[in-house]
Amino acid sequence: MSETSDDETIILYYFYRKQRNRRNRRYWVHPYIERNIKCRLFVAAKELQQTDAKFLSLYRMSKESYTHLVELLVPHIHQRDTHMRECVSAEERILITIRYLATGATFTSISLYFARGDSTVSRIIGEITAIIWDALKDIYMPTPDKNQWKIIAQRFHLLWNLPNCLGALDGKHIRIEKLPNSGSLNFNYKSYHSVVLMACSDADGLFTYIETGFAGRNSDGGIFRASAIKHFIEGDNLDLPTSLRLPNDDNNYKFPFYFVGDEAFPLLHYLLRPYPQRVLDNTKRIFNYRLSRGRKTVECAFGMMTEKFQVLSTAIRCHDNIKINNIVKSVCILHNYVRKREGLPYRAYEENSNSTLGIIQPQQIQLNAQSSTNTLRNYLANYFIKPQVALPWQYNCIV
Repeated sequence: MSETSDDETIILYYFYRKQRNRRNRRYWVHPYIERNIKCRLFVAAKELQQTDAKFLSLYRMSKESYTHLVELLVPHIHQRDTHMRECVSAEERILITIRYLATGATFTSISLYFARGDSTVSRIIGEITAIIWDALKDIYMPTPDKNQWKIIAQRFHLLWNLPNCLGALDGKHIRIEKLPNSGSLNFNYKSYHSVVLMACSDADGLFTYIETGFAGRNSDGGIFRASAIKHFIEGDNLDLPTSLRLPNDDNNYKFPFYFVGDEAFPLLHYLLRPYPQRVLDNTKRIFNYRLSRGRKTVECAFGMMTEKFQVLSTAIRCHDNIKINNIVKSVCILHNYVRKREGLPYRAYEENSNSTLGIIQPQQIQLNAQSSTNTLRNYLANYFIKPQVALPWQYNCIV
């Protein structure tokens, strides 16, 4: 028997198995949808006629922001009517997708509400979430240039008293249903299946960079080592500013700009993490407190995003990695979109304290171009306890 005949036999057998396992459709159009097909336009129109408070509760943005969002997305949606049926309008597609992201409802409940098929709703959400990311990322999450990085650093210093900081890094577990044939790949230490979102935020709780799709079993440090942002930073592809003297510093040493992360991240010259709990003295405790003031911005961004878009409060019921990643990325970019248009800006806040300044004497630490990462961290820790830089209430965290 020839090799060509063997290949043809294998192909025919595969085609036979595929046809045999194919499930026959009971209906071309489900009777419920067919009975309510005339209500579709009524449902979509009724949603847009809701009061401002009601619309905000259902779609997590004002009508004005929704109208502007539609104007941005419609040019990217290309659908045509066919001889078999009319296509779903671009406005209704966006309405269905935002309703899903805002409520986290099942595809079945949304399909019954809008009188569309389950598979139609699933396909619409997969397509529109990808369009939302592609259409908005360059507007509401652009890669900062050198001047924009400096503005971010100034905001960190103004709001959180953390000079030369470019952003806060952290990972968030996005709950999902177990993917087929994935085993324990996505099973995390919190005892559920997830994918990890690695994000960087600025001082105002806006994402400047995101990367998603990492298996839930991995740690934040391991994910960062494999992430694109680490590659971009070390490859000098982010146009980061050069080292600069710290404000009100007595010395003329130039301190590098840096990101901040929690204990799960490695200590690098461009990434600072807290001191381990087992080796703390008062200087290190103050450093950990000052670092946490800036690091909490990314945690607040995660909290605001999860509270606004309830799809992240429950398991994402998709078995397609690409669709899951599109959902997560669309939620992140919509967080930036809504926060820039409707969010309240952070303001500098000062606590009242009776603590006495200067109760800890700083050490003399020298810096040069070859200084180690530990030396850089120790220098910044001593910088925070200098009288002209120290915060009155920071001494509340010492023992």
